[in-house]
Amino acid sequence: MFPKLLIANRGEIAVRVIRACREMGIRTVAVYSEADRAALHVLKADEAYPIGPSPARDSYLRIDKIIDTARKSGAQAIHPGYGFLSENPSFAAACEDAGITLIGPSAASMELMGSKTRSRQTMQSAGVPFVPGATQGIGSLEEAMKIADSFGYPVMVKAAAGGGGKGMRMVASAGEMSSAFRDAKSEALNAFGNAEVYIEKYIEHPRHVEIQVLGDTQGNTIYLGERECSIQRRHQKVMEECPSPIVDEEMRRQMGEAAVKAARAANYHNAGTIEFLVDRNRNFYFLEMNTRLQVEHPITELVTGIDLVKQQIRIAAGERLTLQQEDIVMRGAALECRIYAEDPGNNFFPCPGLIRRLEVPSGPGVRDDSGVYEGWTVPVDYDPLISKLAVWGANREEAIHRMKRAIGEYYVGGIKTNLSLFQTILRFPDFLEGRLDTGLIDRLLALEDALKIPSGETGVEALDPYLWSAAAMAAVLHEASQQSNGRKNSSLPAPAPSAWKLDGRRSLARPASFRDKS
Repeated sequence: MFPKLLIANRGEIAVRVIRACREMGIRTVAVYSEADRAALHVLKADEAYPIGPSPARDSYLRIDKIIDTARKSGAQAIHPGYGFLSENPSFAAACEDAGITLIGPSAASMELMGSKTRSRQTMQSAGVPFVPGATQGIGSLEEAMKIADSFGYPVMVKAAAGGGGKGMRMVASAGEMSSAFRDAKSEALNAFGNAEVYIEKYIEHPRHVEIQVLGDTQGNTIYLGERECSIQRRHQKVMEECPSPIVDEEMRRQMGEAAVKAARAANYHNAGTIEFLVDRNRNFYFLEMNTRLQVEHPITELVTGIDLVKQQIRIAAGERLTLQQEDIVMRGAALECRIYAEDPGNNFFPCPGLIRRLEVPSGPGVRDDSGVYEGWTVPVDYDPLISKLAVWGANREEAIHRMKRAIGEYYVGGIKTNLSLFQTILRFPDFLEGRLDTGLIDRLLALEDALKIPSGETGVEALDPYLWSAAAMAAVLHEASQQSNGRKNSSLPAPAPSAWKLDGRRSLARPASFRDKS
């Protein structure tokens, strides 16, 4: 096992890794930018080193500085967390060149699964179902039109190197293809440094269900059940649960075995996630693989009782998985809410600033993975995630009631947060009945807007059930109208994707030689 480990990240995920290391007897090294000099992960680590100015491109994305700090501190391994450099093949290669173990997969696996087109080709060869569409980048508008005609509209034009909703356009008819194709390529180039796009069939009202996998370097791979991640706003996950309300034992087995096939096809080791789209008929299709620890990993830990960070470290140290597939038992249900410093009343605009007061929920079945403290100033330079609030219950109903209680206990003074959004979701009939898809929040926000209801005690939760139904129907009709015009909720501006995700994607556009620069 590694005597000392460096965490190449910040915030709650850095604190989470530090806690796992402390329980394993591993000393930890934190790195920090100027904005994070007094951050919680710096205070928790055994050692801490400055790595540059506040902008991520000058600090957390500097491969050379991370490697140099690992050498100076004597760290034998690096945990990248998520975002930033966690899915950057050049970083993985730099660690290998320096003789430092990366707590993650190989550079080859990252590179393969980081390309949407190459990963689709791999899934095709492995017999894993994927959304019907192209497996190659589209070179011209004429080619795009031909492929779309063969599958039938609507279709999605998507960035091959993308994520977070950037470089993505839904095309409802042939007349919209020219502008959508041009805009998607331009946005992909600006966001990821790669203009390649491909086309896949648009699945209406999909659910987003992902499978957690673990693979060791001896060829053993298992799956740890699923997470329902359909509660999204502009393609960004907001709330997750485990298990999924739509998945039964047989479907879990089928999805799990497909996920294991996908991981083995990529020669993948360490913790990873296979993301699937699920249609109304419960057919599932490969979407992408996240070659890192997921933000929502705590709910899998709560339901399975398995510490994924510890498993990551043991696998990276060359240990064989001690778990067999039959050892994985899912007990109860868990929910996670991502608590952000953002203003729901202003289109969820980031709201950094000083946390003047902080009251964190606790009690049975409550877990709060946080990277902040009272008196800390949430910086403007990074993703405004305050914490991940997770709860466990004996069943979904108890987990929902427990989350309601926990959200009611949570108080952040001095800045605005999205806590009120979760109060509303937890009372929305579609959510309570498990009728989930990636458009649920859009319907919910359209409902509130249609009824001119303020959030808070007199908000949606106080509505008569019949009024709920009427308003929900109005929201569904509004959404259908927008889709028929090929511009789903086009009146609302789409915010930028999570800062950590966008920074990480942008880092992939940097040349490999970047890691050698000082």
